[in-house]
Amino acid sequence: MTSFSLRSLRLRPGEEHRVEQEIQLEPISLGGQQYLPVPAKVEGELVVSRAQSGTVFELRFHTRLHGPCYRCLEDAVVNVAISAREYQAENPESDELRTPYVKNDQLDLSAWARDALVLELPDKILCREDCAGLCPVCGRDLNTAPHQHDDEELDSRWAALSELRDRL
Repeated sequence: MTSFSLRSLRLRPGEEHRVEQEIQLEPISLGGQQYLPVPAKVEGELVVSRAQSGTVFELRFHTRLHGPCYRCLEDAVVNVAISAREYQAENPESDELRTPYVKNDQLDLSAWARDALVLELPDKILCREDCAGLCPVCGRDLNTAPHQHDDEELDSRWAALSELRDRL
């Protein structure tokens, strides 16, 4: 876990502190599949700015995620550029004015980076934009072996349902 200590910062309103920070990224689990950030440690830029009523945190970094394609389960790679911003009020009256990443004057960069990364991911991680996926009848990869089945050919897993339908 990577964190940044805010104790040493003594910023006045209008001032900012910029620092290059190495951030440890953890694997991400989506839909039961594991996606690995490569590299696991990325160089990020952290900017802490003091506003009149609180503190603004900005985080920027680039990474790649490696994992299975949503359609065919082959290897997929997603390049992601992150630019995230958080605000912490000086005297927060509600949770909306408090960032969940600051606790005891420590900014949890790993958790913030993970959440920002997940929010930037596409709806479906694909090996390529035109991925054909797997055949719903036989399960073969349609990208490498495009084919069609006769309508009469039925997957054996559905046979019990067909018999039930015939009885009704």
